[in-house]
Amino acid sequence: MEEHSPLFTNDAVVFGILMAILAFVFATSASSNSFWKKFYKVVPTVLLCYFIPALFNSFGLISGETSGIYQVASRYLLPASLVLFTISIDLKSILKLGPKALTMFLAGTIGIMLGGPLALATVGFIQPELLGGSGPDEVWRGLATIAGSWIGGGANQTAMLQVFGASTSLFSQMIAVDVLIASLWMAVLLYWAAKPEIIDNKFKADSSAIYALRDKIEKFREGIMRIPSLSDTMIILGVGFGVTGLAHWMADGIAPWIGENYPNLSQYSLDSAFFWIVVIATTAGLLLSFTKARNLEGAGASRMGSVLLYVLVASIGMQMDLLAIFESPILFLIGILWMFFHILIMLVVAYLIKAPFFYVAVGSQANVGGAASAPIVASAFDPSLAPVGVLLAVLGYAAGTYGAYLCGLMMQAISGG
Repeated sequence: MEEHSPLFTNDAVVFGILMAILAFVFATSASSNSFWKKFYKVVPTVLLCYFIPALFNSFGLISGETSGIYQVASRYLLPASLVLFTISIDLKSILKLGPKALTMFLAGTIGIMLGGPLALATVGFIQPELLGGSGPDEVWRGLATIAGSWIGGGANQTAMLQVFGASTSLFSQMIAVDVLIASLWMAVLLYWAAKPEIIDNKFKADSSAIYALRDKIEKFREGIMRIPSLSDTMIILGVGFGVTGLAHWMADGIAPWIGENYPNLSQYSLDSAFFWIVVIATTAGLLLSFTKARNLEGAGASRMGSVLLYVLVASIGMQMDLLAIFESPILFLIGILWMFFHILIMLVVAYLIKAPFFYVAVGSQANVGGAASAPIVASAFDPSLAPVGVLLAVLGYAAGTYGAYLCGLMMQAISGG
């Protein structure tokens, strides 16, 4: 991809733009104006928070590639929001959601493993020269890195780059395919998260356990709700960012220690600091949910978590370049077909086991997006459900290397490599 200089390069300015976008979206969504009421019946709020920054990035006003905002949002704001979301969660009720959530996650993994080879074979039949070539520029080598990203995440993607040896130029094209296709699919999920009952009714899915969890948490909130004081807000932020600091401190010690002493565990991403930050922050939040700290929900803990998460949503949106598809259309066609097969397999499995769309969306995003975006999709259904997305995303780190490696081998066989 060609590098371009955005109009606004100062991250303070870019952050101000993102916050102004969020303010505009929420101001209009709360407006009593008839136009906005009709508009938001069709377009979910969270989708606009994601899509408008993408437009700003695509037209060169800001740049997700050069900005450091996403790094800050994913490393600092995400862990804090996870703590504030989980602090009032009912862990026993989450566990009662049953095996369907895990089944849909595994269906998503298998969908990506099979979708890549199927997409490559389909496009290769139309354009046979795509399956040719030799050395590091063979298309299948680059596609294997996408498999690593879509099952496990960045660490698994890097592992597949090292294993299959794609060239630097090919890898840069694959990153564009990875980011754009995954971002478009996330946008679709955010849209349907606002109306899951349509798909649930068609699948005759039983969503009672999900709604029971949501209602139970809402009832708990109503019982402890109060007008937050300055002290309440400071305590909430102190808990969220205090645990985030602890998670970083522990991750900075654990990840390098595992990398040095148990290098084989890198295939599970256990030498990734980000992995440990997410796991530690989520675990700490769950532990705090068994203490009086859960009463901070009455002062708006999850609302504060939502603020931090929406900043992350906007920063993820600004990573998407909608114009990149014109640079390597054939590779994007493979990516679109790949995602189509992934979705198709998930929907077939969901129909057979009558799984709610919530499990489809979160199971898919736990694979494709990982810990940075699975809780966003889960919270689009209801903020109290964000931890479900995190717990499933953690499984992706473990499954990523094996699944992506097998996917790469299948694509290599199709290409005759």
